[in-house]
Amino acid sequence: MMARFIRHWPLLATAGVLAALYMTAAIAYPGFGSWFQFTRLFADNATLGLAAIGMTFVILSGGIDLSVGAVIALSSMVLAVLMSRLGLPMWCAVPMVLALGFAFGGFMGGIIQVFRLPPFLVTLAGMFLARGAALLLSDTKRIDMNNDAAVRSLSERHIVDFNLAAIAFVAAAVIAAAVLRFTRFGRTVYAIGSDESAARLMGLPVARTRIGLYAISGLCAAAGGIVHLIGMQAGDASAAFLLELDAIAAVVIGGTVLAGGRGSVLGTLFGVLILGIITTIPNFQGDLNTWWIKIVIGLLLLAFVLLQRFAQRWSQR
Repeated sequence: MMARFIRHWPLLATAGVLAALYMTAAIAYPGFGSWFQFTRLFADNATLGLAAIGMTFVILSGGIDLSVGAVIALSSMVLAVLMSRLGLPMWCAVPMVLALGFAFGGFMGGIIQVFRLPPFLVTLAGMFLARGAALLLSDTKRIDMNNDAAVRSLSERHIVDFNLAAIAFVAAAVIAAAVLRFTRFGRTVYAIGSDESAARLMGLPVARTRIGLYAISGLCAAAGGIVHLIGMQAGDASAAFLLELDAIAAVVIGGTVLAGGRGSVLGTLFGVLILGIITTIPNFQGDLNTWWIKIVIGLLLLAFVLLQRFAQRWSQR
């Protein structure tokens, strides 16, 4: 019983930090605890959240994906080009962009698997490739979509005060959690992260799963690009710059172990909301130096890495 509690300690700690931060901010700043601000937390961090969900799959396997921010930018630009220059309707352009992200991620996963290359280097190359391709699509690095009726309509659509971005974030989190919890693919991801050699001996499809999880990361990043375009009503080649670092931070703060094999999408959801609260507080404080945001995130990240190490050693005992 104690070992099981220790195993879930990082997730419980994340939930505790989230609750403490939210309640403190709600007490200190009038309006922070309102329903409107609660829904805004999900909406404002939807792009980061979608990228972090895909990153969770990769980190659970013991890998890393540094290309997600650039894929978000590329996806927003490709969607803008398909709709504004080629005249494709949104219902046709969106699946094409999602397929592009899925294929791009699967391509990187295939290189990692076939040539046994470090994920850090392959996805770093993918980051430069995607960002460069996004910059090539427009001389101004931005394509406005303000006059597109479909984009404007989607940006104004709400369900119980949650906009489309927030709904996409929550829906993706629920689907990803179900995949990891109830499917063979999800169990294989955990097995690879825990012990890849043992997973091979068990006959699990390690190669296919590794390629698939990088494809999922690319798919989630492409969804983030679509959400970014709808929210900003523009494709932006400079969007999500260094967002991959925030995504990694959210995943680790959420209790997922960087070495792989342990973690959850629920923890990632909590981690994204924690980062969202930290970045929102300066808007209410007014005179707070925004550099404190980076300091607090760095301290939180270090604390959760140490907590994970402690939990790992205790469970081994």
